[in-house]
Amino acid sequence: MGATGCAGDPDAGTNGVAKLPPKTIEQRARSAADAAATVRLSGTVSSKGGTYKLDMRLRGNGGLGQVTAKGNTFQLLRVGDDLYLKAGAGFYGDEVGDKLKNKYVKVPTGDPAYKQFSGFTDKEVLLDGLFVLDGELAVGDHRSVGGTRTIALTGAGGSGGTLDVSLEGKPYPLRYERAGGAGTLTLADWGKDFTLRAPDADHIVDYGKSVTAVGS
Repeated sequence: MGATGCAGDPDAGTNGVAKLPPKTIEQRARSAADAAATVRLSGTVSSKGGTYKLDMRLRGNGGLGQVTAKGNTFQLLRVGDDLYLKAGAGFYGDEVGDKLKNKYVKVPTGDPAYKQFSGFTDKEVLLDGLFVLDGELAVGDHRSVGGTRTIALTGAGGSGGTLDVSLEGKPYPLRYERAGGAGTLTLADWGKDFTLRAPDADHIVDYGKSVTAVGS
């Protein structure tokens, strides 16, 4: 994942954003991300003492995918305000695990699990987290992400986080390395459509007023 420059102009044939001031690069990347209808976000993130592994597809009205935390892998699906969670029996505990396992459980909006997990399905919330580079912004190395040429935008020389911005086509953010080694997220499939719909009624369990959350 080193620099990918070569003899001559490393920006030849690119979209030219690497030659812009760092703040302008950040603004261009944010504008491109906001304008895209969809994105796939995957990787790891540490928050509030926990580490989460994500693989989510997101759009304006919701998202779907899976999350792994504390040894439990579960699926999340949100359509509008309705959040559904599907997990194995071990996620819920012995008392209700057999009833709820592998079913979509509709999470009540007032339950702590709703607040805990709905953010993982929210494109705007997750993008807000990407554009947080601490310290002075600077243009870093020419690099690549998944074979696409990028320019690194750094905060405090990299200790405040690094954002890789595409040099090919629209200047989408393609990778975010959080400050302090708090995780790396990769962004792909910008604007690629996918189907988002609520589960069939016979696959849903309404668990009433509360759902046991990881870490609760």
